[in-house]
Amino acid sequence: MNPAISAVGLCKSYGDKTVLDGIDLNIAAGSVFALLGPNGAGKTTAVKILSTLVTADAGQARVAGHDLRTAPQAVRAAIGVTGQFSAVDALITGEENMLLMADLHHLSKQEGRRVTAELLERFDLVDAARKPASTYSGGMKRRLDIAMTLVGSPRIIFLDEPTTGLDPRSRHTMWQVIRELVTGGVTVFLTTQYLEEADELADHIAVLDRGKIAAQGTAEELKRLVPGGHIRLRFTDPVAYRAAVGSLPGAARNDESLALTLPGDGSQRALRSVLDRLDAAGIEADELTVHTPDLDDVFFALTADTHQPKETLR
Repeated sequence: MNPAISAVGLCKSYGDKTVLDGIDLNIAAGSVFALLGPNGAGKTTAVKILSTLVTADAGQARVAGHDLRTAPQAVRAAIGVTGQFSAVDALITGEENMLLMADLHHLSKQEGRRVTAELLERFDLVDAARKPASTYSGGMKRRLDIAMTLVGSPRIIFLDEPTTGLDPRSRHTMWQVIRELVTGGVTVFLTTQYLEEADELADHIAVLDRGKIAAQGTAEELKRLVPGGHIRLRFTDPVAYRAAVGSLPGAARNDESLALTLPGDGSQRALRSVLDRLDAAGIEADELTVHTPDLDDVFFALTADTHQPKETLR
């Protein structure tokens, strides 16, 4: 299957500042792709290029099978974009915002009303549909924003930090919305300042730093790139504990809690190696836990900017 988005060598500079320095992307259709990076890493610039809002200085890209340079109109017809700042007009009602978007997509009045009604229902906005958008909560405005993006039935949606500023409940609601979009076959290109969000939603993650892709892969693959993973075994029987110490040379001991800790990358191979050695010696641990680094650890290890608090990483 052809990728929903592919890019090779994308570059973009503003004056003497290089924002993107030859990035490559390959994003599968019907998946969630998350682009992480510190403030100023180039995430929003990447979204603007791939959504035809700005032109790359160099490189090639295809979105929904169309070349960005030669067929930008075809790309625009296939995508939807929800930026960092809401496109909702606060002076009119939610329903009027939706109908305005339907007009912009050249839908007939009947079709526009049908699509509007369906999307307001889908995003739980029916009760608020005829109220001014200025009265909406942040989460409601974000849901309306994405509903407006879906009026044109895009196959690919760019969500640039869609949950910034939302409370935890509204953020989890947005996560469910994104999961439902993907279940319906939509491809989601997500930038986020919340590492937990990428971990929860993304099938594939790329970490952008100083205009370059520092690493990419699944969340689990990225977590294995940084040190700190380990396997912990705990025993209640001192005899079994001492036998395990002899069978697992190099393990860090905690004689008080009868626990052993061994380095491990969280892979099945590392775990099997430990279990095989215990089985060969006829030893059974009472508790086994596998600890792997989280995306925060990955982010700090891979990016140059290590001084921002986790809550504001972008």
